[in-house]
Amino acid sequence: MIERYSRAKMAKIWEPQNRFEKWLQVEILVCEAMAKQGMIPQEAVETIKQKASFSVERIQEIEETAKHDVIAFLTNVEESVGPDARFIHMGLTSSDILDTAFALQLREALLIIINDVRNLMDVLKEKAFEHKNTAMIGRSHGIHAEPITFGLKLAVWFSEMQRNLRRLKQAMDVISYGKISGAVGTFANIPPQIEKYVCKHLDLKSAEISTQIIQRDRHAQYFTALAILAGSIEKMAVEIRHLQRTEVGEAEEAFTSGQKGSSAMPHKKNPIGSENLSGLARLVRSNCIAAMENMALWHERDISHSSVERVIAPDSTIVIDYMLNRFKGIIKNLVVNKDTMLRNLEELKGLIFSQQILLALVNKGCSRQHAYSITQKNSLQAWSTGESFKDLILGDQDVQHYLDKREVDEVFSLDYHLKHVEEIFARVF
Repeated sequence: MIERYSRAKMAKIWEPQNRFEKWLQVEILVCEAMAKQGMIPQEAVETIKQKASFSVERIQEIEETAKHDVIAFLTNVEESVGPDARFIHMGLTSSDILDTAFALQLREALLIIINDVRNLMDVLKEKAFEHKNTAMIGRSHGIHAEPITFGLKLAVWFSEMQRNLRRLKQAMDVISYGKISGAVGTFANIPPQIEKYVCKHLDLKSAEISTQIIQRDRHAQYFTALAILAGSIEKMAVEIRHLQRTEVGEAEEAFTSGQKGSSAMPHKKNPIGSENLSGLARLVRSNCIAAMENMALWHERDISHSSVERVIAPDSTIVIDYMLNRFKGIIKNLVVNKDTMLRNLEELKGLIFSQQILLALVNKGCSRQHAYSITQKNSLQAWSTGESFKDLILGDQDVQHYLDKREVDEVFSLDYHLKHVEEIFARVF
C-alpha cells in the first residue's frame, strides 16, 4: 500500500476547526486595521484578541436555526467576547471572510502537494539514473519501434513532473489573493486600506478588483493544475500497467509477502496500485470541470459555487496527496526485469534496426524510395517468417551493392541508438 503515508495532515486543513480558526484570524486582523484607521477603539481590539474564541459544536448548533454558517460563527464568537463584539465584522460581507480564508486553506494544501511532487521527483531521478543504460524496446502504437532505455522513460516522467511543479507554483501565485471589499466589492463601508493591511499580514495579495467574491477563474486554474498533475500520474501508472502485462513482463509493482492477487486464481500478481491511481485521476479531472463551471455566477455573486467548493477542495487535495505518495512507493519499489527487457528487445529478430538500414543505403547513394523498398521487402519477410532480419539483409544482392558485412554489422548495434543517452540526461537533470 502506501509507504508511511497518512492523510491526517492534509485532511486537517479542511476540518471545521482549522476553517473557523482562519475565519477568526481574518476578523481580528480587520479589527486591528480598523483601529489603526481610527474606526474602532483600540481597547475593543485588545478585548477581542484576548477573549475571542469559538466552539465547533456551538457553531453547528446555532447554524441549525440560523441556516447561515458565518452568522452562526459570529454569534458564537460574540458570546465569548461580550459587548465589544459589535465591532467584529463591521462593514464586511461573508465572502470577505470566506474567500480570504479559503485562499489560506488552498495555499496550505498546495504547499503539501508541492512537497509531495518534489519527493516523487527525487525517487524518479534516482530510479532513472539506476536504469540509465538498461536497454529496452521503445513502442509506438503498442508495436515495437526502436531501442530506448528504461532510464530514458523515467527521465521523461521526471521532466513532466518538473512542468507540473511549475504549474503548481503558478497556481499558488494565482490563488494567493484575498479581498475585504464589502458586499459588491466597492469598499463602500470599509476602506481599501483595511484590505491592504489584512492581506499583507496573511502574506496574500489584494485582489485588484472584486465583486462580492474573488473571481473563480483563479480557483479554476488551481484545480486545473491538480487535474493535469493527476493526468500525469495516470499516464505513468498506465505505462506500468502495460509493462506488467504477462505478454510484456518488463516491470511490475512489488508483490509483498502475504499479498494475494485473486480470490480465484492464486497465481495472479496484478498492478492494483497503478489501476487505483487511474481511477482516482478521473475524480480529480471531474472536479476540475466543476471548478470551471463555478466561473459563471449571477451578477456580483450567487452561491452556486459554494457547495461545489466544499466538496472539490478537500476531495481533490486529499486525493492528489494520496496519489503522489502511493505512486512514489510504486516507483521506489518497482521490480524491473532487465532480462525480459533484453529478450523482448530481440523478439523481432533485428527488425528494430530497419530505419538504420534505410539510412545506410541512402547514405551510400541509393534513392530513398528504392532503399525503402529494399528494406521493407526484407522487413515483411522477416516479420512473416520469423527469419533473422540481419541474415536477410546480408543475403540481399541489392543491399550488397551498397553495403558490405562490416557496415551492416555496425548498423545492428544498440550503441547506435543509445549514443546520446548521457547528453539527454544532462539536459533533463
